[in-house]
Amino acid sequence: MIPIVTPAEMREIDAAAPEPVEVLIERAGAATASAALRLLGSAYGKRVLVVAGKGNNGNDGRSAARRLTTRGVRVAVVAPGDAVPSGPAVDLMIDAAYGTGFRGAWTPPSMAGVPVLAVDIPSGVDGLTGAAEPGGVLEATATITFAALKPGLVLLPGRSLCGTVHVAPIGLDCSRARAWQVEGSDVAAWVPQRVVDSHKWRHACWVVAGSPSMPGASHLCVGAALRAGCGYVRLSSPGLDRSVGAPTEAVYHPTPAAGWADALAADAGRFASLVIGPGLGRSPQGDREIARAVVATALPLVLDGDALSALGTQAGELLRLRAGATVLTPHDGEFERLAGRRPGSDRFRAARDLAAGCGAVVLLKGPTTVVADPEGRVGVSLAGDARLATAGSGDVLAGIIGALLAQGLDPWRAALAGAELHGRAGGRGPQRGLVAGDLVGLLPDVWAHLDEPAAGPARPAWSVGA
Repeated sequence: MIPIVTPAEMREIDAAAPEPVEVLIERAGAATASAALRLLGSAYGKRVLVVAGKGNNGNDGRSAARRLTTRGVRVAVVAPGDAVPSGPAVDLMIDAAYGTGFRGAWTPPSMAGVPVLAVDIPSGVDGLTGAAEPGGVLEATATITFAALKPGLVLLPGRSLCGTVHVAPIGLDCSRARAWQVEGSDVAAWVPQRVVDSHKWRHACWVVAGSPSMPGASHLCVGAALRAGCGYVRLSSPGLDRSVGAPTEAVYHPTPAAGWADALAADAGRFASLVIGPGLGRSPQGDREIARAVVATALPLVLDGDALSALGTQAGELLRLRAGATVLTPHDGEFERLAGRRPGSDRFRAARDLAAGCGAVVLLKGPTTVVADPEGRVGVSLAGDARLATAGSGDVLAGIIGALLAQGLDPWRAALAGAELHGRAGGRGPQRGLVAGDLVGLLPDVWAHLDEPAAGPARPAWSVGA
């Protein structure tokens, strides 16, 4: 996983470094110069404009300028707000105007058609939230950041303004980071291989989902659980004797509309995980059954869709009565029903606060999926893109997470790995016309290519190295 630290955490990491700040600046300058040379393709005779501010971000840019000059690059260094020197067009601009701690607004120079290399973060992007003033940020072709990612690089709109991101190690210790970006290799390492004597009940999941008006939600959830590794999936739609159109491999188990929570608790012993909510619908009786089911079983549990709305702001009170682990999967509207407020711009903090308040893992859906546990650990997945904004996509995600819980992953890793698998499935689908059912069929291909970068135009190309 790639560490992510806030601007405040980065300042503490800088302060704790064993080397003087001048040494760190020279290392950052060297990394910036190397990144600039990669963008230029060749050095001698090329023209580079460096916009360098007063702080360490500007010092990084000035250090890079000195190094580029020794390589035959013609470099001009100006301060933010200064006039751009006239003369031949430049081949590259290095944006070292402001760093992650910038507040306010600035007017970047006009650089139409000129590649831009941002130092640490595009100037004007809030390092904590990714917020940016319209017209106040020069969109980068690439960003060179140091030691760790910053939240502003992974949250919109900052994520869409940073271009290709390179994380350069400069000798800082980020081992105490509390947030990370997940990669495919992490998922591959977390999910256990099936043992030679495995059987279908070893990774069994019970899905309570679907209703007369929304049977498809349950079918998508079940199909995803099967494709994500469950050996056995039981489907129950309270009050329905059968669910026409369910995947052939699912085992349908009728449960009564009234009292299904008791039936669930009485027969849960052979299962390894439980998913409640997709397409269940809302009614006073149904809401009461959901609340009872949450408390009645200790199975690792995914609560999605209507189950989240049913619990509302009482979720924390109920979930703290549970003996088992819980994953909540809200979008912004469901988050508001649970927390009583919208997530706001600091989505890391929002997910952390709800997780702590509920004693559960929270997967906050969005262009950047944020997963937090009650202790404040945060993971993000950047694999998804706008193709996932289709009906039923969340039902598929719930099924994937349920399957990963059944395979023994802890709830934070199950939710984070589920988000990455889900996003990668979307990235392998068509640019137009993707429907949720396609995601289920794409999962085996995702499993086979976890060692490759995630596909999709909305995902920046991240790299980590010297």
